[in-house]
Amino acid sequence: MGDGRRMPAPRRVRLVVAAYLLVFAYGTVVHVLHLLTGGPRPYPSLPAWLALYFTSLTVLDPLAAVLLWRRRTAGLVLGCAVLVTDAAANAYANYALDPAPGVTPGRVGQAIITLLALALVGAAPWLAPWLRSDRPPSPPRS
Repeated sequence: MGDGRRMPAPRRVRLVVAAYLLVFAYGTVVHVLHLLTGGPRPYPSLPAWLALYFTSLTVLDPLAAVLLWRRRTAGLVLGCAVLVTDAAANAYANYALDPAPGVTPGRVGQAIITLLALALVGAAPWLAPWLRSDRPPSPPRS
């Protein structure tokens, strides 16, 4: 369509986007609770840079959710970036910094985040055509 309107997304696309809206909403709640219960240093055992990253997810998770909800490609890109970096940050925290042997709740959580990241990155080419471009439309050529 040349008038700027988009076709409605298929049900499968809407379900995948809805699932990731829930993922980012859950992440928002977790990080907000960490801030509310942890005081000025919600992650005291982590290096400052890593604690700052986890704190930034309080803003990045809901931003990705809102942009995805609005069917913006920026939401898909941000969502992929957030999940991939969150998986990497959790891997560092749970494997490099945590001396506990074997399976821990943090390592299970890290595995889940990694699977979610891989799934969204894998689905991105399939989802992207159903999202609105973040660029303004180019003027018609004469």
